[in-house]
Amino acid sequence: MNVATEAIGVRVPVRSTGHDLRAIKIVLHREMLRFVNDRTRMLSMLLQPVLWLFVMGTGLGSLVRGSIPGVDYRTFMYPGMISMTVIMTGMFSAASIVWDREFGFLREMLVAPVSRGAIVVGKCLGGALVATGQGVVILAMAGLVGVPYSPTLIITLLAEMFLAAFTITAFGVMLAARMKNMQTFFGLMQMAIMPMMFLSGAMFPLANLPSWLHVLTVVNPMTYAVDPMREAVFSHLDVPAPVDAVLNPGVRWFDFQVPVALELGLVAALGLALLAVGIAQFRRAE
Repeated sequence: MNVATEAIGVRVPVRSTGHDLRAIKIVLHREMLRFVNDRTRMLSMLLQPVLWLFVMGTGLGSLVRGSIPGVDYRTFMYPGMISMTVIMTGMFSAASIVWDREFGFLREMLVAPVSRGAIVVGKCLGGALVATGQGVVILAMAGLVGVPYSPTLIITLLAEMFLAAFTITAFGVMLAARMKNMQTFFGLMQMAIMPMMFLSGAMFPLANLPSWLHVLTVVNPMTYAVDPMREAVFSHLDVPAPVDAVLNPGVRWFDFQVPVALELGLVAALGLALLAVGIAQFRRAE
């Protein structure tokens, strides 16, 4: 007896812009939920910049107190600590890609009828929002280091924090796209992030540096994220001109003073370029 069998067709939804936007929203929301529910991670990400600001800042301030009259050295370090907070948080957000790959959740996302670019964009936006939210806690400490609670300053710093966080998260996603385990990613992250942080002017002024160190700070992308934040903070302080010239000299290319708008444009362009590379890496990795 012949038994006729009929295959049951499966209808796969067609990819569309609407599906991609929904995927971005879901991935972003998931990143936010993961961070909010992980209080240990929240505290650990805050501990390091707080220690640098209040412990190291106080110690270094006692050494240079006579050379920068009228300015607390912690006030100088404050923009750098904001940058450190968003950069470290953004990189740890990017690490979730490696975590999802190890536990199989990433493969489940990849079978969805959405572009892989949408998943990467959602990761970057989610990481940027999480890092910015973490930076808000450092913003709340502004009064403790002599920085005024100006609405204009807060809005400016929030926008600059988000831009820096998006760029560093895109950088982290680019690194994580080909990584298979967390140990490799964190080792590479430390090797990449620590030099960028130390050479960004987050903890020392960019004025009067040796020529070799000046070159390293100029080619460091993070310098162009830290300097606009310091410029925004010092524009709201009553600092003597000679002290301002030492602590807030800006970035110079030879005799050209780089405008803040150009610095922010460079950070934005770098973030978009890293996002594009990350998407390309992500498509080849799986």
